[in-house]
Amino acid sequence: MLARVFSAAVVGLDGVLVEVEVDIQNQGLPSFTIVGLPDKAVEEAKERVRSAIKNTGCEFPQKRITVNLAPADLPKEGASYDLPIALGILIASGQILTETNNMFFTGELSLDGRLRHTNGILPMVLAAKEKQFKQIYLPAINANEASIVKAVEVYPVETLLTLLRHLTKEMVIKPQKTKSLESYMQNQVYEFDMADVKGQEQAKRALEIAAAGGHNLLLKGPPGAGKTLLARTLPSILPKLTLNESLEVTKIYSISGLLDKNPIVTERPFRSPHHTTSHIGLIGGGQNPKPGEISLAHRGILFLDEFPEFPRHVLEALRQPMEDGFVVISRASGRVLFPSKFILFAAQNPCPCGYFGDPMHDCKCMPGQVMRYQKRVSGPMLDRIDIHLDVPAVKIDKLTSKEKDNNESSKIIQKRVQAARDIQTKRFKGTKTNSNAEMTNKDIRKFCELSDECLSLLRLAVTKMQLSARSYQRIIKLSRTIADLENSVEIKPQHIAEALQYRPKIENTMY
Repeated sequence: MLARVFSAAVVGLDGVLVEVEVDIQNQGLPSFTIVGLPDKAVEEAKERVRSAIKNTGCEFPQKRITVNLAPADLPKEGASYDLPIALGILIASGQILTETNNMFFTGELSLDGRLRHTNGILPMVLAAKEKQFKQIYLPAINANEASIVKAVEVYPVETLLTLLRHLTKEMVIKPQKTKSLESYMQNQVYEFDMADVKGQEQAKRALEIAAAGGHNLLLKGPPGAGKTLLARTLPSILPKLTLNESLEVTKIYSISGLLDKNPIVTERPFRSPHHTTSHIGLIGGGQNPKPGEISLAHRGILFLDEFPEFPRHVLEALRQPMEDGFVVISRASGRVLFPSKFILFAAQNPCPCGYFGDPMHDCKCMPGQVMRYQKRVSGPMLDRIDIHLDVPAVKIDKLTSKEKDNNESSKIIQKRVQAARDIQTKRFKGTKTNSNAEMTNKDIRKFCELSDECLSLLRLAVTKMQLSARSYQRIIKLSRTIADLENSVEIKPQHIAEALQYRPKIENTMY
């Protein structure tokens, strides 16, 4: 007898429908074969399914069993096919009678028939919804993750036995209630607050602009100047995730197995890889490609501390994802695309000892050492960073001061950032652009009209500061964000002037 049960595979960030066909024949010796390019985890499903069926109280047929995972040319990996294979065997052997054409099943089985946590649930559920499946059966522990998807019925399954009783109408599994994104975003508490940062007013201003427009930034300063603290406070002033952004990030974390307490990612990611991170760890890859740190930082922050200490080839690999907003990983088995729209927050010392140019400490480095240290990061890489800022050491009087008049809290700054981002959302409605930093040349011509006074200021800056065409475009994008923070419709000369202050100074740039 032949049975068909529907499940899904995850390719990149998308779910692909998989038809699990189970055929049981009386001819030949008893055997259990799985075909359709299964990996080791899928092959081991034979023993999990066999034990789960027996421990559920059902009979495992001692016949010739063939399981086909179609399409046959798509590699299958993971343990999510356990439940559909077990169900297909029970239907094909005639132990249960049910119609599964409108049902979708996924989940890993334990030996006693319980369903375990399964990675990649959200992409699978979205694929099932796209294929118009009405009923989705998955592990109860994953039910909250799937509850964000509307217009489908999600059934949380505790064990294989409860599923069989539900399908035979002996008992009823109640569908999971759909939850809104807002229900998960009520209590967001950040460990670091802008009010805790003493001094560094210019750096705080730069962080506010970066958060409002999604701009990359590089802070350079001596040890203890507060670069890491500023990076840790940046998430507290970022605009809130929209529903589409939250689903994008949740899909990445779901397939990576990184969803912790919340089944939905409601806060913008903050990733801080060590400078010994490999090329694959940062960009993504592997035999079966998985997202790297740049994709895990999608719609959030990628903080690279000790920027020049990263291997040169690893930093150069960031250039294309920073421009395109995605990375394509090609392997012999196929190619996958992972999104990578993040804010790059880089921090570095000015020299190996950290005190080059510091009036309070003597630099112990030789001139050649300073030059080699600064040349570790290439010019094209620095050209892709919108905001360059030298962060001086904090003076002792500001550290010991008890005055809080100038220390705005993150909530106050976040309101201004959110207002500026709302302006951008309205401006770019109907396009693929979400923030000023993502504007294309066409968007710049359409949304960033400059007066003659602004153009003359830019012409002078290009000549004096030796700016590239990319730097020219990035100054305009940065000016647009500064204007949005002031709720200004037009870009004014003072906005251009402030944006120019964040370009690296020629005399301090040794590339």
